[in-house]
Amino acid sequence: MEKLKNKYQRIIKDTLMSELQLKSVMQLPRLEKVVINAGIGDATQDAKFIEAAANEIMVITGQKPVLTKSKKAIATFKLRENQAIGVKVTLRGERMWNFIENLINVALPRVRDFKGLSNNAFDGHGNYSIGIKEQIIFTEVNYDDVKRVRGFDVTLVTSTSKDEHAHALLKAIGLPFAKQN
Repeated sequence: MEKLKNKYQRIIKDTLMSELQLKSVMQLPRLEKVVINAGIGDATQDAKFIEAAANEIMVITGQKPVLTKSKKAIATFKLRENQAIGVKVTLRGERMWNFIENLINVALPRVRDFKGLSNNAFDGHGNYSIGIKEQIIFTEVNYDDVKRVRGFDVTLVTSTSKDEHAHALLKAIGLPFAKQN
């Protein structure tokens, strides 16, 4: 079976060279990494929520997440300094392509009333962020084991600094963007 990376690189090359009017394949934008971040606000009350979220992210991505900790104490939120308040994973290579394929072909079609991804979620530097509201759209997550439905952020980091080039790249990969009026 052909590796996903090679499959997507061939699609990107064939589609984008003429569309972006590039002279060399070295100018093609690339998907460098995918960062998945989940902030767990409930972690101040019970540390088991962090464990549960870490296990769910690990099942979804196939990679062990890193705990993110608070930088300072905030008494109103009952938050102490260096307290674990989230998890994150950075995916590269074959795991990144497997996650993207799963996101496009399995998870996003399971979102209720899905009309496409926003065209305005670029950050001005060629990166695109998607907010996932429920982790249960991924088939890897066993619904019976979920203690609380929570969301997370997915950021697609590209090699280009132009949002137009990043949009063309992500569209060539197959992200289902909403139709522009």
